[in-house]
This record gives sequence, structure tokens and C-alpha cells, in this order.
Amino acid sequence: MHILFAGGGTAGHINPALAVAGLIRKNNPDATISYIGKKDGMEQRLVTQAGFDFYPIEVEGIQRKISLENIKRNAIAIKKVFTSSALARKYLKELNPDVVVGTGGYVSGPVLREAHKLGIKIAIHEQNAFPGVTTKMLAPKADLVMLAMSQAKDRMNYKGVPVITGNPIRSEMTDFSKEAAREKLGLKPEDRVVLSMGGSLGADRINEAIIKLIAENYKSGEIYFIHGTGKRSYDRFIKQITAAGVDISDPHVIIKDYLDNTVCIPAADLIISRAGAISLTEIGVCAKPAIFIPSPNVAENHQYYNALSLKNAGAAELLQEDQLYKLGDMVKRLIFDDKKLYEMSEKSAGAVIPDAAKRIYDEVIKLYNK
Repeated sequence: MHILFAGGGTAGHINPALAVAGLIRKNNPDATISYIGKKDGMEQRLVTQAGFDFYPIEVEGIQRKISLENIKRNAIAIKKVFTSSALARKYLKELNPDVVVGTGGYVSGPVLREAHKLGIKIAIHEQNAFPGVTTKMLAPKADLVMLAMSQAKDRMNYKGVPVITGNPIRSEMTDFSKEAAREKLGLKPEDRVVLSMGGSLGADRINEAIIKLIAENYKSGEIYFIHGTGKRSYDRFIKQITAAGVDISDPHVIIKDYLDNTVCIPAADLIISRAGAISLTEIGVCAKPAIFIPSPNVAENHQYYNALSLKNAGAAELLQEDQLYKLGDMVKRLIFDDKKLYEMSEKSAGAVIPDAAKRIYDEVIKLYNK
């Protein structure tokens, strides 16, 4: 059995592939697992670290905003469509996989298109409530379409019946109970804890709103704040929050450039976050109420639709970036309302599928055996 994965650009496209690849390796020690991704992209590092064979191609996404610079970039991207397709075809002929699994990102496009032309079985996994362009283009050709969220079903065409699998996440997310996580962070069981994060690189608008939130509330001693600034934003954040009069040595204020979500998410009572597919799933698996602030700078505005699905389920609140002035009042309203937090927690747990990796694995094996 040889399963080949293709996808990349963000951790949200790469980690689901790695989670399923890990299950295949565990359950089928003799299986061959390969990965095609962007040369020098995040996937090359993560896939190599995981111990799987990596085959690079050079591919770029099309820029949708019209500008002279983007016209130049798109000319290069169009040229790479042809070279990447040729190289993908070469790899596929050499490797001869039984199934190719695409997990999204523009890098998966040429690989799955060429696999389909060669008569190789192809499967797609879409992480978001609003499918990406690559997924929508490939779904009608795919032998298997898997969706993390049922809302995506009516937003694209496909043959056959799509399977709702959820999003795979790291198994370590369930290693810590709330009590154990708090003990590790030096917090008490009765503390009220707000966790905020804008992603691994940071989000300036969220950082600015969090500075205001902490400055206005930390001195009361009623709320503990944990905030992840993102690595590139840490130094600037520290200068700005200090200038706002916050004593960053106060025990009610914990600021990190990078958060260990496996500890911080279980410890929180309320989470403020972007609405990437994997973040939503990690928060849901830990049954946490959330305020989602979707990034406006993502393809198809998919984070908004991700967040909307959780809001409609009663698991979260949704704030657009131009509504961040409401954040302080929303946090204070929720963090002291134990009944509301409990209700949102129950809804959050029910909005995700905890065994997504196994579901995807089972579907891929079924396709292989067809």
C-alpha cells in the first residue's frame, strides 16, 4: 500500500495530513507514505521532521487584488502551473501510489489533477466551512470527498456523497485536564482565566485590542490573562502594553511570544482567537467557550464562515475586526456568567468530531480497498 499526500501553505493544511499519515504508519507498518509539497515551504520542514519522504515542487498562488506587483507575481504563478504539473506527473509515475490524498492549499492542485489524469484514486479533505478554490475545482473529479464541517456540503459540487469527518488534531490536546493545566501554569482552580491568541505569527489588531482589555481589567485581580503575541510581534507588544501602564510582572498577566496550546487551552475559561479550522477544532475538543475574531485576509473569507458555524451552534461569539471596540464588554459579560459559560462549553464539545483522524484513515483505507 502506497498513500501519497499533497497539501500545504499553512499548518491547517499540513497537520491533518500528518495526523492521518501517522495512523497509517501505526496500523500498517509496511505501508509506503509519501508527500508532495512546496519546495522550502512549511510542509517540507514538518513532513521531514515526521519522518516521511518529501518530494518538492515549485508552485505559487494567484493574487486576487489587482496591482502592478501582483500582475508580475501572477505571471510567475501561471508559469509555475505548467512546470509544477509536469514535475508532479513525473513524481506520480515514479512513485505509482495507490491513493493520493489532498488536504488543501494551492500546492495540492497540480498533484491531484495529474493523479486523476493518470487514473490514480484521489481523495480530498476540506478543513473549512467555506471550501477553498482548489477543493471546489477538484471535488467533482475526486473519488472521495471528506469535509470537516457539514456546512461545506452545499458550497461545492462533487460526485458521490461527501463524508463528514471533522478535523484531525494533535493527540496531546487531551493530555491535560483543566486542573492539571492550571497547576502547570501556576493558576488555582477557582481563578477566572481568559486566553487570547492571534496565531503563531501574531495579529496586530487583536494585539492592540488585548492591550486595552488587560489595561482596563488586570488591576482588579478578578481575571487572569494569558496572551500569545506571536513571535514577530512580541517585542513591540511588550513596549506597547508597558506604555499603556500595565505592570507585566503582575501575576494576573501572562504574556508569551508562543503558547503551548496543549496546556493553555485546557486551562482557560474563555478563549479569544482567530477562526482557523484547526484552532476551532482544538478549542472544541477541549470544550471551551470562545470569542472568534476571523481574519479578513484569508481566501474566500473562510474564517468568518468557520466562526459563524460555531456561533450558530451556540458555542461561540463572533466579532469582526471592525467590532473590536465591543471586546471588553463582551469578555466581562461572559467571564462572570458561569451558566452561560457552561452552556457554551457543552455546545463547543458537541460541534467537533474528536476522532477525526481515525474517520479519515478509515475512509482512505476503504478507498484503497475498492
